[in-house]
Amino acid sequence: MPDNHGHGHSHHDHSHFDIQNVRKAFIWGIALNITFTVIEAIVGYLGGSLAVLADAGHNLADTASLVIALLAFRLALAKPTPKYTYGYKKATILAALANALILIFAIVAIVYEAIERISSPVEINGKVVMITAGIGIFINGFTAMLFFKSKEDDLNVKGAYLHLMADALVSIGVVISGAIIMFSGLYWIDSVVSIVIAVVIFISTWVLLKQTLRISMDGVPHNIDFAEVAEEITKVEGVKSVHHLHIWALSTTQTALTAHIVLKNEVSLSGIPKIKDEIRHEASHFGINHCTLETECEGDKCECKED
Repeated sequence: MPDNHGHGHSHHDHSHFDIQNVRKAFIWGIALNITFTVIEAIVGYLGGSLAVLADAGHNLADTASLVIALLAFRLALAKPTPKYTYGYKKATILAALANALILIFAIVAIVYEAIERISSPVEINGKVVMITAGIGIFINGFTAMLFFKSKEDDLNVKGAYLHLMADALVSIGVVISGAIIMFSGLYWIDSVVSIVIAVVIFISTWVLLKQTLRISMDGVPHNIDFAEVAEEITKVEGVKSVHHLHIWALSTTQTALTAHIVLKNEVSLSGIPKIKDEIRHEASHFGINHCTLETECEGDKCECKED
């Protein structure tokens, strides 16, 4: 049959996802962020800056997120067992959900402390704050770039990229607050910047939280259009209709599909494998890489022709 791919196949195909390079990126990210978090915590404490401490807390949460994601990727490579027939692929989804919840907790803590500080501002060394945040811009920006290539292929990678880029932007904000404090002595600016940091973190985290909650409940992944998948299946030559169509995430990089395919009566028994192969081919353009298909014939009785 002609290969009619009119929808352009702009969907994400995870077949090129390089798990080894991603693992290296996570290891680099963890090492750099642990080092910087320790530096920030010490400077923030000694310098009395809540903005720096808030950023250190966020970086600590991000580091924990990177560690959890890396462990999840290792679990995902484990072979299936009689008790876990899909292996431990779902660990990557649980990791993404845990990371989003960790960040929500960090946001609440930052806002609470910032509100307390606004009413009782403390003296802050603006120059030290600026230097520390400047280092953060470089480290977070560099680490984020390690995840850039694979950010659209996995929610954990996307989460790491968004969080690290947000960190870089937040560090820019901290530099600005340090400059204002140096020249104006308005120490309450530090608390205001802390709240802005929390808002920036929340915006990126909210999207990740919605997506991970959706797939953890076996919902259709956000980048897949259910109706479009059904439409492409029915376009396959010999297919009358499709029902009992289910699409869900096995992991943050693998998606499964099950469906009952109603075949037209003129389809021969030997032609069924070809139809199934074509449906799997179409599904792969949506990033669906695990298909289980059951065929039925049109009408109440199966009248598929023998060859």
